[in-house]
Amino acid sequence: MISKETIVKYMKNKYVLSTAVFALLLLFFDRNDIFTQIQRKKELNKMLASQEFYRKEIDSTKRQLSELSTNPSALEHYAREELYMRKDSEDIFVLDKNDSLIDKK
Repeated sequence: MISKETIVKYMKNKYVLSTAVFALLLLFFDRNDIFTQIQRKKELNKMLASQEFYRKEIDSTKRQLSELSTNPSALEHYAREELYMRKDSEDIFVLDKNDSLIDKK
């Protein structure tokens, strides 16, 4: 067991004391303190997750673009569904899922 005298002896040592003060300055009072580093690590993980999401979206868009450039029926389907295009002899009715026919009181 470490005696009380040994602990006091080490606490009076100028090198141990200066190292402890330096460590405290770095951990809590520096511009890049421990709390800032933890926050930055969380931001990095969040950005990496969003990066993966956007990579999947880019791959999906590339597949859709290649499908639209090679398949005329897919291009017509996309134009009708997404852009609400129609032929001259057609009438199109667009129904919104949020609208209801029941009167709200």
